[in-house]
Amino acid sequence: MSKNKKISPKLAIEWNLSQLYKSPDDPQIEKDLIFIEKAYKIFANKYKKSNTYLKNEDALLRALLEYEKLADMPSSKSVFYLHLAQDINSKDQKIRAKMNLTSQRLQKIGNVVLFFDVTLSKIHLSLQKKFLLSKKLFPYRYFLKKLFEGGKHTLSEQEEKILSLKSLPSHYMWTESIKKIHNKQTIKHKNKDIPISKAESLIKELPTQKERKELHNKVMERFYELGDIAESEINAIVTDKKINDELRDFKEPYDATVLAYENDKETILNLVKTVTDSFPLVHRFYSIKAKMLKLRKLSYSDRNASVGKTKKKISFNQAYNILLNLFTSIDSRFGKILESFINDGQIDVYPKVGKTGGAYCSPDHKQPAFVLLNHTNTFESLRTFAHEMGHAIHGEFSKSQPVFYEGHSMSTAEVASTLFEYFLFYNQFEKLSDEEKVIALHDKIQDDVATIFRQIACFNFELEMHNTIREKGNMSKEELASCMNKHMKSYLGNKVELTEKDGYFFVGWPHIRSFFYVYSYAFGQLASKALYKKYQEDKSYIEKIKEFLSLGSSMSPEDIFKSIGVDVKRPDFFKKGIESIEEDIKLLETLVGGK
Repeated sequence: MSKNKKISPKLAIEWNLSQLYKSPDDPQIEKDLIFIEKAYKIFANKYKKSNTYLKNEDALLRALLEYEKLADMPSSKSVFYLHLAQDINSKDQKIRAKMNLTSQRLQKIGNVVLFFDVTLSKIHLSLQKKFLLSKKLFPYRYFLKKLFEGGKHTLSEQEEKILSLKSLPSHYMWTESIKKIHNKQTIKHKNKDIPISKAESLIKELPTQKERKELHNKVMERFYELGDIAESEINAIVTDKKINDELRDFKEPYDATVLAYENDKETILNLVKTVTDSFPLVHRFYSIKAKMLKLRKLSYSDRNASVGKTKKKISFNQAYNILLNLFTSIDSRFGKILESFINDGQIDVYPKVGKTGGAYCSPDHKQPAFVLLNHTNTFESLRTFAHEMGHAIHGEFSKSQPVFYEGHSMSTAEVASTLFEYFLFYNQFEKLSDEEKVIALHDKIQDDVATIFRQIACFNFELEMHNTIREKGNMSKEELASCMNKHMKSYLGNKVELTEKDGYFFVGWPHIRSFFYVYSYAFGQLASKALYKKYQEDKSYIEKIKEFLSLGSSMSPEDIFKSIGVDVKRPDFFKKGIESIEEDIKLLETLVGGK
């Protein structure tokens, strides 16, 4: 293990977006857009006049090389910058307006070359097979494979242009309006107005059920007040999706997501069924939690409550020190990436009014990635920091791939983030007293519950919501709230009591706007358990983990895991992961019962 590094007490705590542009009025934004428009038009003029690349592998190779150069341009840099600028200052209407106009313009630019993917995706099956077997086209084999699979659901060029252009007002502007309204909300707590995102994160840290309920109810009351606009938004975007799915011949509401995330459908259905069938395991956990909190019944506000006061406050400087030394001890490059993110102003740390809630890592081709946090000096904030840096490290490693494969599926992305959480947990666990280990074990199980079981309960909620709106044409806010409570109750069990207004959590849950995205959390958590187990058994497996991080999206998630010795398609794969959680729950039962 390397020696602990000495860190300067002053750390950059805000984004330095000047790495992208000087300001939203920077004239370079317009220059970049004009340059991209010209390049795309040149490509379109060349290949719209000839279809030789659709029949001949040499011609296709030349076309793909030029198409790759086009993709290698930082075409989305402008909207990437504006999106980040808006997320730390949602009150700035000027940024919002410019982002909307820039998004529309980039959609039009992308539509100029849309014909290339559309026509190539629909070539005859015999040619598809020929091109997939071509040695000359081998570097593009997986790219072509995905293109041909998607071609089954691709419309004509003109229809694809229409769907692309309408996506802004039919989905994006709806969801952004809710996010903007949400980010502007403040909650009165201890005679202070605090951002609603901070209030949500503070609930679980309050020491008594009465205090947790009081703050939680204030948040839910605000969601209830926003119910009408959220009802309109949800029905609009779900109906829009229904129209798109029918046009594209997707049978199930989740089919488009599974295809986009490059997963095998049967693997995901196995995941959902296995986790749903295991909900009684969570009921056991909440019975233990009630005992630990000395409560007969738990409220919705108690589901993530701390069960002990052993957690000390962890400042951001301390959190940074912990992660830097941990990451460096595992692999020196991990530590260097974290250092560079701090030194270059790529992490925005603290919550404030107007800043979006939650946390994320946002990458863009040929640009620095940016990590958003809402750090509140808790261990949970430290865990979130590790999670988002897992994404960041994954992104840095995958830059070794060519542009078509530089990204990664949502399924593999969540594996990287949760794996780095495991590195953190086991590093800190060994430093705890016996009493603290009981609390840490509870928190580890609670995290598994939130990341696996809660997300699949949300998947089930989404499925019922989509099917109901498709069948009935609309769901009222009351129906949406009732449906949310039904599925949350299914995993929480009878030990947790829900009120009618608890169902209005749908108003502020952003993930349900990215349809069925939530399954990737459960997939990632269970897959990362398998990777960490191998690392525990043999530390040299870190080389395989680095290989996984470097593969980007060059293969399907299932094939990426198979290449490093993990078979996620095995029928009992997810069950094995859940069995490890059951062992943790049994241990917690023993420890709590023995007190």
